[in-house]
Amino acid sequence: MPENRPPNPLQRLAVWLAVGFGSGWAPKAPGTFGSLVGVGVAWLVAQIPQVGSIPQGGLQAAVVLGLCIVGIPLINAALPHLGRGKDPGCVVWDEIAALPITFFLLPMTNWLVVLAGFALFRFFDISKLPPARQLERLPGGLGVMADDWAAAVYSHLALRALLWLVPSL
Repeated sequence: MPENRPPNPLQRLAVWLAVGFGSGWAPKAPGTFGSLVGVGVAWLVAQIPQVGSIPQGGLQAAVVLGLCIVGIPLINAALPHLGRGKDPGCVVWDEIAALPITFFLLPMTNWLVVLAGFALFRFFDISKLPPARQLERLPGGLGVMADDWAAAVYSHLALRALLWLVPSL
């Protein structure tokens, strides 16, 4: 944890979550390590069953939306304590919350599908194709989160196309 520790437990929790339980403090490629945590979260989201008359996809969508919405104030609370600019590399909650979008309602039963989705997300997250670069300019936690949402939508669509082209995956 940086030298300027948050003064209270709630702020410490915000920092701990924003840095992906410590994965964002990886010395090299913290976004990749945060994305690995995001794959685990995506797998957990995919395990959510149907409850009563609420369809499985509806519950999964609610959880994904919750992860994304919570990320904005969470990152806003953590940023002042990280002292590393507008979007420090150690903040990986954006990757963690976006990966479930990549895999939303897609099978995560084959390691090739998981690897392809992970690689596609990293490609789109790093390349910042429009409108991701423009979304990144939004203020605070919204800007940190929004460019990853765009990358996740791109990677989701590309993964769907790949699964359509190569049904054996």
